[in-house]
This record gives sequence, structure tokens and C-alpha cells, in this order.
Amino acid sequence: MIPIKRIATRALLGGLCVAAMGAVSVPAAAKVASVSDRGFVVQHLVEVPVAPDEAWATLLKPAEWWDSDHTWSGDAANLSIDPKAGGCFCEVLPNETSPRAAPRGSVEHMRVVYIERPRVLRMVGALGPLQGDALGGTMTIQLRPEADGEKTQLLLEYVVGGYSRTAFDKLAGAVDQMLGEQLRGYAAKFGGAFEAAFPMPDETAAQEASPLPKSDAIPGVLPLPENPPEVDGKEVIGR
Repeated sequence: MIPIKRIATRALLGGLCVAAMGAVSVPAAAKVASVSDRGFVVQHLVEVPVAPDEAWATLLKPAEWWDSDHTWSGDAANLSIDPKAGGCFCEVLPNETSPRAAPRGSVEHMRVVYIERPRVLRMVGALGPLQGDALGGTMTIQLRPEADGEKTQLLLEYVVGGYSRTAFDKLAGAVDQMLGEQLRGYAAKFGGAFEAAFPMPDETAAQEASPLPKSDAIPGVLPLPENPPEVDGKEVIGR
């Protein structure tokens, strides 16, 4: 008999089972920023005790920190990110009867649309069972060094919209929980705990710190700089 946990793993990437939403508390540094009949926005913030280059390198290796229980194959070792525009955040579905044989399939979780080491990774895609509906999602992950250069803030925002057969207010909490679980695993790679991360900035503080007009500031996720970094004295186009 296949364990119930394995069946759930195959069916739902990230444990996006609405009925189980209340079983695990939402991590402290997480926030369902907004929900409407058009979609929802989830934001997360975590700090890790390493420089941005190391934080970035680990981010691109989901096989090292993603929870195996939150995959289609049951093993995070089958996950990878091709770090270039158009690259796939994909999962191989191995041949269970003969691991060395050709895989029985694969899954595209997301696709890279913007990548700038070690600052920004943006991917598009509907995670897990969201891909079964007419939904689209954009995930932006920003890395920001602390003043001493030995710590890094990771800010994640996932925006989902489209047509869903499940109410967005129910989906938002489940997605928020799932992403929080993955960031907990990411922080644990550096010996930290996600619960120990500082909480989301309150709306007032975020707006005061933002270079954007106060009406446009996004609480919890700091906007990308208006002026892109320079390379060899030339401004890089894009944000």
C-alpha cells in the first residue's frame, strides 16, 4: 500500500491542500498581502547569515533545500533551475521500477524570465495544482546585502491571477504556507530558523523607506532600485 503521505505528495506540490490549511501555522515572516476576486499576492521576508553570493548560489539549487514532501516525485533531488532567461525550474519524474532507465516524465514548475546575479530572480508559472486551472503566477525573489556584507535579506513575492475553481481567499493561505515551508528549509541550510527571521515591516515603515510615491509603495517587499546597477561605468538597462 502506498502511504497516504506519498499519495498527497504526488497530487499536490507544496501541500496546497485547502482542507489542511489550518494544520500548520503560517511562518512569522510571511504575509498574504492582498486577495481579491482577480487573484492574490503573497510576500515573504527572511534573513540568512551569509553574503549575497552564497545566498544566491544556494537559491539556484532547490534540490538542497526544497522539501521532498512538496514535490511530485517525492524527492527534492529531482529538482533543478536552469539559471538563464527561458530556463526551467523543473522536476524529473524517475522511472520507479528502474531508476537508471529513461525518466517516465517531467514537470515544469516555473520558467525564468529575469535573472541578475546576485540580485534578482523572477520566474513565471502556476505552482502545483494551480497549473490545473487557468492561472498564472509571477514570483520575484530579491537578495539585499546587509551593511556588513555578511548577511543577506531574501524578499519573495508571488502574484497569482486568472480563473480558479477554488476561491482565491482559500488558495492564498495555502500558497503562503507552502512557500513559507520552503523558505524555512532554505534558511536551515545556513543554520538559521525561519521563525527567527525579523517580521515583515509594517506598512508605515515600508512606505517611509520606499523611494516610490507613498501611494505606490508595496508593504513588506522593497521595490527594485529605480536606477539599475552599473557595469564598467555603463548603466544596465532593465530592473
